[in-house]
Amino acid sequence: MTYNHPEGRSAELAAAMRAFIDDEVIPVESTLAVEGDAARNTLAGLRTRAKELGLWALGHPAELGGGGLPFLDFVYLNEIIGRSEFGQLAVGSVSMQDTLMLHRHGTAEQRARWIAPLVSGEILPSVGLTEPEVAGSDPTLIEARAELDGDHWIVNGHKWFTTGAAQAAFCTVFARTEPESAPRHARISAIIVPTDTPGFEIVRSIPTMGHDPSDHYEIRLTDVRVPAAALLGARGQGFAVAQDRLGPGRIFHGMRWLGQAQRAYELMCARANTRFAHGSLLADKGEIHRYIAESAAQIHAARLMTIDAARAMDAGEDYRVRVGLVKFWSARMLHDVIDRAIQVHGALGLTADTPLERMYRQARYARVYDGPDEVHRMSTARRLLRDPGAAPWL
Repeated sequence: MTYNHPEGRSAELAAAMRAFIDDEVIPVESTLAVEGDAARNTLAGLRTRAKELGLWALGHPAELGGGGLPFLDFVYLNEIIGRSEFGQLAVGSVSMQDTLMLHRHGTAEQRARWIAPLVSGEILPSVGLTEPEVAGSDPTLIEARAELDGDHWIVNGHKWFTTGAAQAAFCTVFARTEPESAPRHARISAIIVPTDTPGFEIVRSIPTMGHDPSDHYEIRLTDVRVPAAALLGARGQGFAVAQDRLGPGRIFHGMRWLGQAQRAYELMCARANTRFAHGSLLADKGEIHRYIAESAAQIHAARLMTIDAARAMDAGEDYRVRVGLVKFWSARMLHDVIDRAIQVHGALGLTADTPLERMYRQARYARVYDGPDEVHRMSTARRLLRDPGAAPWL
C-alpha cells in the first residue's frame, strides 16, 4: 500500500494545491467567514484562480467535465483541501458527492440538466434527508411523504440541517413513497426538487455553534408538485441512493479532518517552540511532549485507516467496516488534536486571533453529521460480531 502522495501528476497537483490553500485561501479565511458581499467576491476570486491553476473539480470524472483524478489520488488531495474549511468551496469539490449521485442514479434528462452546471460551479446542490421530528441517524424513520398524482409527485415534508438549501438550485428530497408493508429499507425514494418550485419554503437558517446565520437550513415542502421524472434512482430505493452518496463522503470527511488536524498540530508545535513560561520553553515541558506525541500518533493512525478504507473502495472490496472505523475514530482524533493545540496556546487559543477556536467548533460537528459516533460504533461492532474475519487486518 502507498501511504504518501502518489508520484507523477498527482504529486504535482498536491504541491500546487498546498500552495493555493496555504498561500491564497487560508490568508482570507476571516473574510470568508463573515457572510456578505466581501465574502462572496473573495470566494468568486478564489474559484477563478483555482480554475486558472488547473485545480478546479479535480475529483469529478473527466467525462463530466472534471479533472478525472482517480478516487484514491483525490482522497490524498482532499487532505490538503481540508486544511481550510473553505477549501472545498474554493476548488469546486463541495458538489462532488451530489454530482456522482446524479451520474450513477440519474436519468439522461436529469444528468443533462444538472451535472454540467454542478461541475462548473454555476449552481450548488442540497440534500433533504434529516428531519427534526425523528432520529436523523435512522433514515428508515423519515416522515416526509410523496404521492403520485397522475404524472406528478406531490411532496410534503419538514426537513432541517439541509445544508446550503438557500443557495442551492435543487434539493434531493428523501420521502416515503411505499406502504408500510414494504421492507423497512425499501419505503423511501429520492426526488429532485428545484428550490424555486412553489411550496418549497426556507423556514430559517438554523443558528449553530458560533454560526448565526449558518449554512444549515430548516425547510418545509407543502404540496410541492414535481414531474414523475424527478424520481432519482428506482422507486423505493432512496436508502440505497443515500448510502451510495454517504459512503465515499465519509472518506472525504476523514481526509479533510486530517488536514485540519495537521494544521492544528503545526500551530501547536510552533507555539510550543516559541512560548516561554516558568523557566523554559513550553517545548521543554513533559506534559507538552505528551500532547505532541499523542497528537502525532492519532493523526498518523487516522491517516493510515482512511487511506486503507479508500484503497478498499477503489479495489471494489467491502469497505463498510473500514469506513465505520474511520468515521468515529477520526472525528475523535480531530477534536483531541485541536483541543490540545488550544491548550498549548492558552488564552490566545480562545480568541479569533488564531483559527483554532473556529476549528474547534467545526470539529464538534464531525461527531454528529453523516452519522453520530455511537451509530457507527454500533453498526461496525455488529458487522464484526457477525463476521470477525471482516476486521481490516484479516
